[in-house]
Formats: sequence, C-alpha cells, structure tokens
Amino acid sequence: MKVILTHEVSGLGAAGDVLDVKDGYARNYLFPRKLATAWTAGGQKQVDSITKARESRAIKSLDDAKAVKAKLEGTSVTLSAKAGNSGRLFGAVSGSDLAAAVAKAGGPELDKRKIEVPGHIKTVGAYVALVRLHPEVQAKLAFEVVKA
Repeated sequence: MKVILTHEVSGLGAAGDVLDVKDGYARNYLFPRKLATAWTAGGQKQVDSITKARESRAIKSLDDAKAVKAKLEGTSVTLSAKAGNSGRLFGAVSGSDLAAAVAKAGGPELDKRKIEVPGHIKTVGAYVALVRLHPEVQAKLAFEVVKA
C-alpha cells in the first residue's frame, strides 16, 4: 500500500516521503496514530507542501549541522520539574520541554519533532536524548532533570 508520511517515523522515513508499506502496518499503526495518509493522485499537493515546510525548517548544509552539533553537545541543560519526595515527576519530560530548556540555556533553536526522548522520563536524574539535525548528523544531548 502506498502511503504519504505526515510525520517523521524513526526507521521508516521523513514527513512528505511516499513509501510502499504492508497493508496491516498502514492500517494498524500508521493511520491510527496519524503518522501517514493513503496516497492518492490528489495527495501530491500535500506531499509538495509537506516537503516545502520541511525544507524551510531543516538545517541547510552538512557544515551547519556539524556546527550546531558541536554547540549542542557543549551545552549544559537542566530541566526543573515538579516532583514528589521520592523523585517521581508529576508528569513526564517531552521533546518540547527539552527544546525550550536548550533555548533557555543559550543553545541553538531546535525543532521538537527532531528530538528523540529515551522512553518516558518520569523520575529526576541524568539522561541522554538524540537530536536529528541532518540526515547524516545526529547529536547526543545530555540533560539533567531536577526537582523544582
């Protein structure tokens, strides 16, 4: 079945890509999570608009991505969140929280969709997230969650 990815799916492709996937994978995983839509002849306009939006947000060159990676890996990021006495958070840390914390720490402006947070962060401690800056460049972002 041909589908158009509307969001980036790790291991599959980026938003705007037209892919052939198995019917069950599309019906049971991609469509319910709104990660893809069925490809139609009229869907080409949607592909063009998604691709154009992705290009405007993307880091243009490999050298720029490497410079952002160096700056990002040198940035110390601390997130403060409400937590109980045992260190368990009242909620979880998301990619948007992390992007805001990086900007607050003086790091580069990041797209929250490019940040892969490891699992569900629900306790205080030190963690590492993966940031996809360019198809060939990925940065590891070390951050610490502390009790507010």
